[in-house]
Amino acid sequence: MTTLYAKWRKQAQPPVFREGSSAPPEQLLQAIWHHQRICRSDLRATDGRRATILHPGFLNLEAGPDFRRALVQMGTKPFECDIEVDVLSAGWRQHGHNTNPAFGSVGLHVVWQAGASGPSDLPVVELKNQLDAPLGQLADALGQATTLPPKNVHGRCSAPLRDLPAGGVADLLGQAARVRLEVKAAVFAAIADRATWEQALWEGLFSALGYKQNSWPMRRLAELLQELRRGLGRAPEPVVLLARLLGVSGLLPGQLDRDKLTNHHLRELWDQWWRDRDRLSKRILPKSVWTFHGLRPANRPERRLALAAHWLSKRDFIGWLDDWICQPPKKPSPAVALLGHLAVSDDYWSRHWTFRSGRFAAAQPLLGSGRLHDIAVNVILPWLHARATADGNDGLVARVEHRYFAWPKGQDNSRLKFVRQRLFAGRSVPLRGAALQQGLLQVQADFCNHTNAVCDDCVFPDLVRRYSPKKPEKQVCNPPLFR
Repeated sequence: MTTLYAKWRKQAQPPVFREGSSAPPEQLLQAIWHHQRICRSDLRATDGRRATILHPGFLNLEAGPDFRRALVQMGTKPFECDIEVDVLSAGWRQHGHNTNPAFGSVGLHVVWQAGASGPSDLPVVELKNQLDAPLGQLADALGQATTLPPKNVHGRCSAPLRDLPAGGVADLLGQAARVRLEVKAAVFAAIADRATWEQALWEGLFSALGYKQNSWPMRRLAELLQELRRGLGRAPEPVVLLARLLGVSGLLPGQLDRDKLTNHHLRELWDQWWRDRDRLSKRILPKSVWTFHGLRPANRPERRLALAAHWLSKRDFIGWLDDWICQPPKKPSPAVALLGHLAVSDDYWSRHWTFRSGRFAAAQPLLGSGRLHDIAVNVILPWLHARATADGNDGLVARVEHRYFAWPKGQDNSRLKFVRQRLFAGRSVPLRGAALQQGLLQVQADFCNHTNAVCDDCVFPDLVRRYSPKKPEKQVCNPPLFR
């Protein structure tokens, strides 16, 4: 069902690529690279070599290459480099990159269409025939958002939104939330097209476990799961999986002079890892791909991998999700039941931040309830929605949407506070449920990220001003969205 909001986002400025255009804009190509909406499992350079992207790099908004500190493997060993994105190979010389010392660290040229006038000494990746979805679909999903407007600035939309009744605001945000669910589901469908539905789920879960700082190396480990699980049964011991995950991640240390429990745990992991190390040696990530600066101790990747090992060791992790979505609501609530399925206790990692940290007296969860809620809304429910849509199961699609709109509100964060300030000028808007929080974020992605501080050229305020619903569009959500 195409909602009014879905039609509105098509009018967002600046215009994104539309099918029939001669070539996509460079900003869209940057977004595609940033989100890695490419055929990652078989990406090829123009010289035929396989290019494995271990980390796409960090988007550079200053002068110089488009992405800094990417990690690429095109032979036996990965290398760190910057990456420049252009529409055509000729852009390398036309933009003066060949004579600019700031581009001396570029190790990969990413283009829409390759040609003979590009850099002669750099590998080139042509994206034209290596996307994971049609270009028009990617343009619709990604837009061209790269920056955020300044904090504490009220948007022009705050006035017409203030004049809308609460039911009208709830309806618009609910429509935006549905768009967000469908956009996220499309990402999982694209992964499933090149791999399997199970692989799509694990890539989503691992990326979420990495948070923003370590999303890409975690996703790379998920891409290697088939190799990491080779020779294991349906329900291997978590320590076996953790040994392989830590070994390939490059985070498994040698013997440490710590407490007996740490030495015992390390010995147990190495007893497993030495058997697989030679076979997986070419897959080991350099430690440089991981970010530790500014990372809370509880969010260390070692602990996240311990949690993932427990999930992977469950006999029927995915089958449980299939049963869960088909069950009618009962006590405990669907949210409580899912969080119970995801929550894990570990003899060692529930009492340690790292191998080098001391043991703390009280056990700490491997993942907080707030993050578990985020994973449910941003990974599990969109994945279930994508599967149900692909199967043509309208009943299951409706069930997933109902659960999505009924999901309890998650923890507030700086991003949500910013969007509320932008859209509602500090006015208290008591949202109920995670869906409306997702709707706020979708409005930001579709409109706020495309405008400057004073909302020049943004169509959203005028669209809201003309919107006066007589009746809210039919929703799949039963509970009221506002208190």
